[in-house]
This record gives sequence, structure tokens and C-alpha cells, in this order.
Amino acid sequence: MGELLLIRHGETEWSASRRHTSYTDLPLTPDGERQARALARFLADRSLARVLSSPRTRALRTAQLAGLTVAGRDDGLAEWNYGDYEGRTTADIRDDRPHWSIWTDGCPGGESPDQVGQRLDRVLARIGPLLDRGTVALVGHAHSLRVLGARWIGLPASAGGLLRLDTATVSVLGHEHGRRVILRWNQPAPPAAGYAPGSGARH
Repeated sequence: MGELLLIRHGETEWSASRRHTSYTDLPLTPDGERQARALARFLADRSLARVLSSPRTRALRTAQLAGLTVAGRDDGLAEWNYGDYEGRTTADIRDDRPHWSIWTDGCPGGESPDQVGQRLDRVLARIGPLLDRGTVALVGHAHSLRVLGARWIGLPASAGGLLRLDTATVSVLGHEHGRRVILRWNQPAPPAAGYAPGSGARH
């Protein structure tokens, strides 16, 4: 049985400013492209049976720069649909709804936690047979991959709120003694030699 790699896309303008980004199809920033290239070094020794990606440009570009060959685009890997909250930050939303949490309340005009959980359950069901052939990589987004991680270990979608996930990181799901487990979570690629954090322009 292969492992399941979860790869979050590199930085975008909205991820850098913590704005909720679902269906808005933003490109990577220059820093995001650098992050994605660093993943190529990190993933070079991995043998992958299949790579699937969200259809969004930021995910597909990350896969390309990371040296991955995407075999299919899976709509189920799209980010949580934020509906009326697209483009807004949590702080901004809480000006109107002080106790709002995406993990319990969902988004008006978008998806609830249960809906996202059911969508990611269907993704896991589809890739189950692929894991019999080896390790599978999924390239996607923060909230949806956090839900997928929670559902992998049998927790409700809301438990994804306990699994922070930064841009351009790799998480590894697998098995121990026949049980589904999280092997590694939110692991960044090591920086390139000579790179100083903060030296790149932010856009």
C-alpha cells in the first residue's frame, strides 16, 4: 500500500494577505514560484504512481514547477467554496460575525464543513485503488487538504482546524499496523543554498 502525499500550492497574492481564495484563479507570486521549485528538490527521490491536482492554476503551476506530471485534474480537490466570503480575511469577516469559524459555520453561499467533508471522502474513495499501485500525490489547497487529512484518520471535517497547513508544504498520510495515520504534516522543502528568507519581493 502506497503513501498519500498532500502538496499545498505555493504562495499567491491572496494567500500572502490571508484572503480566502477558492474559485478565484490567481497565479503564484514570484515567492510562490520559488517555493514550488524548491519542492522539486524535495520530491526528486519519490516514486509516484499517480499525481492528481486541483484544476486551479495555482495548483497546476506548483505541480509543474515541482517537476510533477499531473495525470488528472480532480474537481474534488478544489478549495473549500467560500461563497460570499471569497476574497475576505477572517479578521474582516469577524467584524460582522465576531464568533465565526469556517470549521463550524461554513460559508454563506458556499460550502458547509459537512459538504466539504463529503466531497473529500469521495476523493479518498476514488484514490483508494490507486494506492494499491504505489504512492499518490495530490496537489491542492489549504482548507480542503486539511479536511482530507482529518477524514483520512477518521475525524470530522471540523478537525481540520487543528492541522495548520502552510504554502508549498508536503504532508504524508499512510498506515501503521493496519490503521490510517498521519506520518508527517506541514513539512516545507529546505531552502536553496544561499537563499535568505525575506530576500524575495512580496507581491
